[in-house]
Amino acid sequence: MVISGSFGSVMKSILSIPSMIGFCTSIGKISTGIRTFTKASFLCAPIRKKIYIEVYGCQMNHSDTNIAQSLLTKAGYTIVPSDEQCDTVLLMTCAIRDSAEVKIWRRIQHLRSLHRKSYIKIGVLGCMARRLKDKLLMDDSRKTLKAGDLQSSNFDHDNYTVAADFVCGPDSYRDLPKLIEDAHSGLKGASVALSLEETYADVTPVRRHFTTDKSSDPIPAPTAFLSVMRGCDNMCTYCIVPFVRGRERSRPLDSILHEAQSLFNEGVKEITLLGQNVNSYCDNSNTDLSINSSKTISTLVPGFKTVYKPKVGGLRFFDLLDQVSQISPELRIRFTSPHPKDFPKEVLQLISERKNICSNIHLPAQSGSSVVLENMRRGYTRQAYIELVNTIHEIVPNVSLTSDFIAGFCGETEEDHSQSLELIERVGYSFCFCFPYSMREKTFAYHHLTDDVPIEVKKRRHEELSMISRNKSLEFNQKQIGSIQIVLVEGPSRRSPTQVFGRNDYNTKVIFDQDVTQIPTTKNQDSSRISFKSGDYVVVEIVGATSQTLQGKALGLSTLGDFCETKWHSVNTAKII
Repeated sequence: MVISGSFGSVMKSILSIPSMIGFCTSIGKISTGIRTFTKASFLCAPIRKKIYIEVYGCQMNHSDTNIAQSLLTKAGYTIVPSDEQCDTVLLMTCAIRDSAEVKIWRRIQHLRSLHRKSYIKIGVLGCMARRLKDKLLMDDSRKTLKAGDLQSSNFDHDNYTVAADFVCGPDSYRDLPKLIEDAHSGLKGASVALSLEETYADVTPVRRHFTTDKSSDPIPAPTAFLSVMRGCDNMCTYCIVPFVRGRERSRPLDSILHEAQSLFNEGVKEITLLGQNVNSYCDNSNTDLSINSSKTISTLVPGFKTVYKPKVGGLRFFDLLDQVSQISPELRIRFTSPHPKDFPKEVLQLISERKNICSNIHLPAQSGSSVVLENMRRGYTRQAYIELVNTIHEIVPNVSLTSDFIAGFCGETEEDHSQSLELIERVGYSFCFCFPYSMREKTFAYHHLTDDVPIEVKKRRHEELSMISRNKSLEFNQKQIGSIQIVLVEGPSRRSPTQVFGRNDYNTKVIFDQDVTQIPTTKNQDSSRISFKSGDYVVVEIVGATSQTLQGKALGLSTLGDFCETKWHSVNTAKII
């Protein structure tokens, strides 16, 4: 083969580099099933193996990032801590609100401006990839975007420059290595098909969150997310989740137990079970276990209904919670995000009886108006929700409740809004997540309802919901002053290098001094300093409160089991000052 001229010199140089691979002769657009490639370059790029990942959105996105990282690591890729060190940037995205998507568009534009002349490729993962595949692969040259731009019918692609290089949906992370390889060969790719079976049960997540204590190397965080199911069947009229994450399907219970046990063996002290509708968990993978399960029929809370046929058979959320909580009394269990309809009394009784299951229940209301709840297709009335709250307090007396509220949903009146404010006041949540309504394409509301509440009204109602929520959070936290609590230390406080933070049973952040002096309990014992570290269970007296955090005074180290059994009256530890 003879190559001459300046082009030949370039070609000889390229072919002499070991990391270069062959020629790519694809031109134009190629479609292969669920994956689409466009704009192939003439020469393939060198193999690029350094990945930087940014995560946006909910806990499930953090869990998905761990799964993606595991698949990439297995394929020979290295995860690096910044975009300055990488060949590929991956953005794990959220699509639940317009503002979340605009943030990603701006981030892509910023990355492009930083790396305009480099070979860095940008991949968009998760819900936004599924929802906006075509627009993400367009080339957008506008300097800024604002809320509503992405829904504009004038989204003209004639003035575009490069946007994302490839997109990968929530059920397609196994395709990531190939998508990245193709992107560095000049191909644009998309893999966003939804699955009825994919749960990634066979993938051991590589957890990327670490906490650093003073004078020590980074160590694994003492908390971990564990995904137990994917998708949602509820079809609330405002919600995009079923369209970007697909139908409900649950992991086999044995795979969950194996992962939970492995996490505990590695030093994890708290696991949060994750699912879009986590308490509708149903494992039908083992026929024998399914038949023998005592909870073979989905039992809705009285006064609640659902759009889908109740599930029959299988191991239910009760079985999951029961078996995971038996791994060790030192393993604390949380779960999110549940639906109010799936809280039979058996589950509530289990939460009350098992001291390592946190007495913190997320109970998303979304609205305090029965009219709005009907328009949202939530499956319950205001009164049914209040009766469930009363039942929870009866069975789990010391419970803390958190919730979600949407401001300005289609048709919401001032009276409807006032009922939401009154519900927050009445229930006394420890925390509420409040958001202005953002209409999503493909949802029932998009096709059949009118987004008729002005933006200014949405903002005002959102501020009012947030204000009363903060006030109730402050009241709830102030009532804890003087109480003795067990806190799992997660790491150093961001605001003070001499303090650490952790979370109590209610999932409230507690801050206290890291180094304390222990008073000797015998004549032969000297005074000593104790330094609390990540993963320690510390008994703390609550001495102060804001609406978001508690201030504490450390009283000593304990185990979760000892604290729960003794209520601190006889924990074998010295007094701390």
